[in-house]
Amino acid sequence: MYYYTLQIINSPLGEFTYHSSKIISLGRKVKVEFNKRLKDAVVLFESKEPDFQTNEVLEISDAFYSSKQIQLVKFISTYYVCSMGDAFALIMAFMHSHTEHGNEIVECESEVSSSHALHGNSYESKIKLSSKQIDALAFLKEKRVGLLFGDTGSGKTEIYMKYFEEMINQGKRSIFLMPEISLTPQMGQRLEEHFGESVIMWHSKLTPKQKKVALEKLHSGRAKIIAGARSALFLPIQDLGLIVVDEEHDDSYKSSSRPRYNARDLAIYMGKLYDVNVVLGSATPSLTSYVKFPHIRLKGGHFSSNKKFTYEQSVETLSPLILSALSKTLQAKEQSIVFLPTRANFKYLICQDCGHTYECAFCSVGLSIHQKSHAMKCHYCNFTQAIPQICSECQSPNLTSARLGTAEAVKNISEELPNAKVEQFDRDVITTSAKLKKALKRFNDKATDILVGTQMLSKGHDYHGVTLAVVMGMDNMLNMGDYRAREKALSALIQVSGRSGRKKDAVVLVQSFNEPFFSAYINNYEGFLDEEKGYREGLYPPFKKLCRVLFSHKNGAKAQEQMRKMQDALMAFSSEVEVVGAGKCGIERVANKYRFEILLRSDKSTSLIKAINATKVSLAEVDMDPIEFS
Repeated sequence: MYYYTLQIINSPLGEFTYHSSKIISLGRKVKVEFNKRLKDAVVLFESKEPDFQTNEVLEISDAFYSSKQIQLVKFISTYYVCSMGDAFALIMAFMHSHTEHGNEIVECESEVSSSHALHGNSYESKIKLSSKQIDALAFLKEKRVGLLFGDTGSGKTEIYMKYFEEMINQGKRSIFLMPEISLTPQMGQRLEEHFGESVIMWHSKLTPKQKKVALEKLHSGRAKIIAGARSALFLPIQDLGLIVVDEEHDDSYKSSSRPRYNARDLAIYMGKLYDVNVVLGSATPSLTSYVKFPHIRLKGGHFSSNKKFTYEQSVETLSPLILSALSKTLQAKEQSIVFLPTRANFKYLICQDCGHTYECAFCSVGLSIHQKSHAMKCHYCNFTQAIPQICSECQSPNLTSARLGTAEAVKNISEELPNAKVEQFDRDVITTSAKLKKALKRFNDKATDILVGTQMLSKGHDYHGVTLAVVMGMDNMLNMGDYRAREKALSALIQVSGRSGRKKDAVVLVQSFNEPFFSAYINNYEGFLDEEKGYREGLYPPFKKLCRVLFSHKNGAKAQEQMRKMQDALMAFSSEVEVVGAGKCGIERVANKYRFEILLRSDKSTSLIKAINATKVSLAEVDMDPIEFS
């Protein structure tokens, strides 16, 4: 009989010992009974016969994890303070043929039989780079991690593609990460035009059939470029040669559920682990990447048009100036985009007589008003209730809405400009990849005149005919309780304005009381980053490490007690780890659970990890390198 230490996949618990009459190679995926259920597990190592009774391994599968994948799992588990079971749940195992060596699976190169290796067919595309782009590519090839700091339209994508082409010719594969599924249709199209069948797209919105086809191409070796959202990083890829992280500044690389990893940071770690180059690209790079990695600057674009910025001191509203600008653009048979940070019709409902506001029954947030469905909805837990006609507190009929949302903006613009074809472009409407493709096609075919949307508008889409960009809600972004508020607001403005003026001159109309800040840096993001360094030094990343520890429970007193217990224990580490603050979360209740938090700061992540592991209580959920503070 053989005894093995296993990790149950997707379990927050530690390791368990099982037995088998067969020799099982390390890294192999198996099925076992756990808590009277059949579960997937991974064989970590062979162990001695224990002095307790063990259960038998029920099934040995063909799937296996390579030693590098297991190293990655260990890193995720250590750095993001989660179980190895949580980390294994992210990663997809290798399949089919494999070479076994004793009871270990041989390192990556020989993991897949030679029939699966990439064929070194020489490949040449029609991509021609300018001298500046050639210099940028040469720079990136010399750097283990290099930042491509290129303005919108400066040709970053062509550089990536040329690099992918070189990898194919070396018999290697590339991972191409994009922040969200919303970016994939147009980029997918461009990649397929150049590389045809050797591209697979990977993201959460694929159907089971599409996933099966993509995985078959991956396992057979036909897929050379693996493009997609953050989960593409965890596919079983042999012969890896390059990882590109596009729009590296984007917050959607950070997972909001356990393990709370950041795909950009894991890509950098994987570059080291697999000994391959990593390229980070952005028109508005994060201060962290700008400070930590060498960069090459690509200025200007292949658009010869000019952009004029106009600022209007106004709260978030469709002012006469905005409506007049939209009307003029419509008369000129040109297109406009309107950016708002808020979805739905309005963000809040308020009684004008007694000041009562409508909050979610389960979360301490205001309900958003969705007039199309005659409902008020919570964007945190999806709780829904009918829109009241009179105030529930004082019975007054004087209910008013605040904070304009996309749906209301579409309705108001359509009423003011009845001839305009206005479309909403946010997560309430664009729920599938197919809907996204159709909406973008309608806009680029000039079947839509005005596109009104949230952050989704700024995500790297190519709009050919936009001559007016209206940007609202910048001051709300700037005033958020977040050390990156200035960076996020300026980046959003640059990204949205970058979608306009690609063929003809354009106007960018910005509603803000903070014109001096935005106008100083709108064409000088580098200057902003250099100034921002001074504000962050000694306090915030990239100069300090932050960690947020969350406690949530239906019983608020229990969550608070657990927070206090951990806070007291952390005092033993006060020489290396500072407790910046502890108390209720900005949004105290979500999905009927009360939330408390501790924010920690230190010079080194190792100090944070050591302190957390020594003091962690059962309710503590760890968010290393947090980007969300509400």
